[in-house]
Amino acid sequence: MGIIWLTSMKGFCNMDNMRFQVTRVFVVSVVSLMFFSLVVMLIRGDKLVNFDHAIIESVQSLEAPYITSIMKFFTEIGSTKIVVFLCLFIIFFLYKVLHHRSELLLFIGVVVGSPILNLLLKEIFRRARPDLHRLIEIGGYSFPSGHAMNAFTVYGILTFLLWRHISNRSGRTLLILFSSFFIIMIGVSRIYLGVHYPSDIIGGYFASGFLLATSIWFFQWYMERRPQLAGRMLKRSVKTSK
Repeated sequence: MGIIWLTSMKGFCNMDNMRFQVTRVFVVSVVSLMFFSLVVMLIRGDKLVNFDHAIIESVQSLEAPYITSIMKFFTEIGSTKIVVFLCLFIIFFLYKVLHHRSELLLFIGVVVGSPILNLLLKEIFRRARPDLHRLIEIGGYSFPSGHAMNAFTVYGILTFLLWRHISNRSGRTLLILFSSFFIIMIGVSRIYLGVHYPSDIIGGYFASGFLLATSIWFFQWYMERRPQLAGRMLKRSVKTSK
């Protein structure tokens, strides 16, 4: 999973490992874009119709009142208002508790970019939502899933930022499992409630993986070159003062 690759780095500010880490993130970005493009081609060629319908039927065959309540809960967690509230809390935590100024800019850029990218992609593809067995009503286009993108983006970047603050293996494993659980459950809830095709969810994960990896790649590239940039600015200021 992309999150594991992105977070399995020891101290992303360690200059000895920086180039390898930047390369790794760049590879994740390219792979995510390739798989997203593959999903798009398969959808446009009607190659995923049977796959989508089979998964929807399998998931919705579990329908029961208590399961519906659980799925509505996870869908609500991925809603815009909850995501905004969660992001505000994380921003406060990063700024006031961890004092991460640079990481704060990365976080804001990713969580703001995700819904913008989702809106743009939905307008490009204009895929209608499934009309098989809806348990909730919602408008708008279907591909890619906004809930899936928001979940992958928020929990992905949160995992990346918290990773280096957890030194033991068990803690990092729990962090990965926690984030993966919410990402998967939010996606499954959209299929269960009948408002997304499985390919919408998969496409959303890959689109968000591309955004997340690209943002982290640019962030690490900047962190690697920040001392050089600072040195150049200092030289320019000295020349100007002379």
